[in-house]
Amino acid sequence: MSLYPVASRAAAGFTGEVPAGVMVALRLADVVPPLRSGGPLAAGDRSALVIGGTARIRTGEATVFCKVVAVASAMVRRDGRVQAQGSPAGHATLGPLEDWLEEKAGPGVIEEIAARAVLRGKYVKGERERLLTRAFVIRVIVLMTLVPDADAREALIALAGDLALVPWARAWVPASARALGDWRNALGPEPLEELRDIVLGASWAEHEGRDWRAAAIGRGRPLKVSSLDGTLIRVPDTPANRAAFGSVGTGDDSSPFPQLRALPLTDASTRALLGMPHGPAGTDKAAAEQKLLDTAMRDYPHLFTTGRIWLMDRNYHGAARIARLTARTHVLIRLKSDIPLKRISQILADGSYIAELSGDGVTVTVRVIEYFADVGGQDVPEMFCLITDLTDIAEYPARELAALYRWRWDGSETALREAKASLNGAGPGTGPMLRSGTPGLVRQELAAWAAATEMTRGVARDAALAAVPARKGRRAGQPVRPREISHARTRRAVLAAIRAGRTGYETLTRAIGKYRTVADRNRHRARKSKSPSSFGHATAKDTATRIAPAIITMANQPA
Repeated sequence: MSLYPVASRAAAGFTGEVPAGVMVALRLADVVPPLRSGGPLAAGDRSALVIGGTARIRTGEATVFCKVVAVASAMVRRDGRVQAQGSPAGHATLGPLEDWLEEKAGPGVIEEIAARAVLRGKYVKGERERLLTRAFVIRVIVLMTLVPDADAREALIALAGDLALVPWARAWVPASARALGDWRNALGPEPLEELRDIVLGASWAEHEGRDWRAAAIGRGRPLKVSSLDGTLIRVPDTPANRAAFGSVGTGDDSSPFPQLRALPLTDASTRALLGMPHGPAGTDKAAAEQKLLDTAMRDYPHLFTTGRIWLMDRNYHGAARIARLTARTHVLIRLKSDIPLKRISQILADGSYIAELSGDGVTVTVRVIEYFADVGGQDVPEMFCLITDLTDIAEYPARELAALYRWRWDGSETALREAKASLNGAGPGTGPMLRSGTPGLVRQELAAWAAATEMTRGVARDAALAAVPARKGRRAGQPVRPREISHARTRRAVLAAIRAGRTGYETLTRAIGKYRTVADRNRHRARKSKSPSSFGHATAKDTATRIAPAIITMANQPA
């Protein structure tokens, strides 16, 4: 039975909104059943208790403390039962995630998207919105991408949370999985893609308005650092998904699951997602990712500015594409050993040199930084060859550029591993996997995942702002950085808050900010083992971790 207290006469003048997370206290002696018969409420009566007295609460009295679940218009039955008008579908929110989004993008974002959504198909008309509404289903889809162990109906129940306990005037029961599937098909991918774009745009605006830099390069003109890298995500093996997305590997498309390829564009300092074009897996990784990079430059032109430098791995993007990039922004790209460079200068004072990179009828002038990275316990130092359009060796010394490149791993690899942890099947043996059986629903789920992940990171950034600096240790007295706030812990706290409902945002972020992860521990693994294997036959040598600083040795010191 839910307690739904009515305010006493002492607070009769209160008409403002009840703050999130507030408790209501009332004397136990004042709580009475509202039935005209005067008898107690039975289990099936579906009514709230009411306040029958107005006396002041005094120390030592038995007092009922009630959590505010919803504020709704009352429905009083002839027999005296007090119920609530509406349903959980009209009151449920994504809690802290929407608190962050609405603070950055304005109130009512999801409601506005839902109002513009057009339902398709014959099974859902949207006229009866007691059990499900457009906005409610959008929220369920977003929440579904944060709970990998729950099916869609369980995500719906988690979103309703304690609202399901309220005695609604019209009884509310969670919709079936089939009904939720019909609504997902009726909505299509567009509302979730609109939400994703608003979320990523809000994140970009936040990064432009606040200096989050933990990684930067440049003395007089420091640049913000971003990273991009491709990733594969498995989708269910249905004929429609295989036809739309294909798979990597052999030309006969015989891999167990089709896959889509995405290109997350992230801020290296905070791991925030700023953009994510996607498409079919493609049989050739380089060609597929190059196509996505072209899409990124077309769809996210605001990300490629002269105030940023983009870190990229050895998936060579071609001279013509690099020329288009450097016309807009700055790059620091690692080259494979088989990419020819024509040196056109002497070795510069910092050990770098100027060279020409040619291909596709285009020649690009770049600066080349060659160096070895040596880690204790490593048999052979790893050779790196980086190219950049930054030619001012005083402003951007070669050694500082070489040290900057390690942020590509933090900005892309670590960020992806954290984000994929909320996808079903995540792990070193199986890989992350979406749930949707059609290309349209895959687009919908992927957009929801991107929005949910970035809203969660936004809550973590606010937790970093609210956190008190450490009193001791190497970070004593320094502001807490977003990278020090655990993404997994933030996700769990957000889920708990959504289930509980009406949680105070500041209280939540302060609680999250008390727990820190240790960053920059100089941990190194072989490239082939990005994460420990869960298989028993794997040896320690396969996944050995070395903890030691990397020593950089420039390969082109002047004579």
